[in-house]
Amino acid sequence: MASFPTALGLSAERTRQLMGSAGLAPSLHNRQPWRFRLTEQVIEVHADPQRRLPAADPDDRELRLACGAAIMNLRLALADAGVRPLVDPPPPAGSPTTLAEIRGGGRAVPTPAERALHDAIARRRSNRRPFREIPVPVADRNALIDAAQQEQGWLHVLTRTELDPFAELVHRAHRTQVDDEEFRAEFDRWTGRRRDEPEGVPTSSSGPRPEPQDLWVVRDFSAGQAPERVAGKDFEREPLLAVLCSHHDSRADELRAGQAMQRVLLTACAHGLSSSVLSVVTEVAETRDQLRSMLGGSLHPQTVLRFGYGPPVPETPRRDPADLLMD
Repeated sequence: MASFPTALGLSAERTRQLMGSAGLAPSLHNRQPWRFRLTEQVIEVHADPQRRLPAADPDDRELRLACGAAIMNLRLALADAGVRPLVDPPPPAGSPTTLAEIRGGGRAVPTPAERALHDAIARRRSNRRPFREIPVPVADRNALIDAAQQEQGWLHVLTRTELDPFAELVHRAHRTQVDDEEFRAEFDRWTGRRRDEPEGVPTSSSGPRPEPQDLWVVRDFSAGQAPERVAGKDFEREPLLAVLCSHHDSRADELRAGQAMQRVLLTACAHGLSSSVLSVVTEVAETRDQLRSMLGGSLHPQTVLRFGYGPPVPETPRRDPADLLMD
């Protein structure tokens, strides 16, 4: 077997671990739309055009959020390896798929907070199952808000009075998507997959099939294969839902928002919280604009996150780190 390439002065094995950490980032339908080109001086982060979801994500917003999350994982993995990461925008004359370049900024000792987030990378799961009716403590909520702010983002926790209008947006966005034949075909292609497939959402990670009383969770990621729900196992009545927002709205802001999203999700994991992404409202342009108006009009919603205390869930399969590399 050929040796794994090296980058930024790290060994081949450490570089492989680095790519493995990047590949554990969340992405829409677990499509993993990232690629990396490695040299001794730089790690190039690329969007993978072959892994787009044109029906669900025609403008590649979700793709850039996912690649931003992968960059966050890279930053933490590099810090854990003793390298201070410097993230630069792509050069003007670079490849159109290049999203960022990461260089080493000298040696560094990771902080305890960085170590905790790095350790959470492998433990984080998208938990699509019902959470227990236990409120998230205020201190943990504040930690999630602070995590978003550290990455120039803003986490708006929905209040009780905002939950009903938000639920209306969820169902409006869902109807828009299921009325789209191309969306349905694309969704069916990447959900309800076998456990041994390295991409897509396997049935084991899908959660229960939605039922009419469910306000927040409307997608069946199991392709109808999930077992019937046990009585009394409805989704929580008042979940902790938060809208991850950016202050501006450009492709670079979406990439930063992806980093903020991942820092928030890893912070949740480090605090013992379960989480999932409820992006249906932000995937549809009309309901995304309506959500922005609901929040006052100054922030740009990028995604919606759900937090709480859920049961253990299996890890979602990922591609081999070698498959993520470009020549």
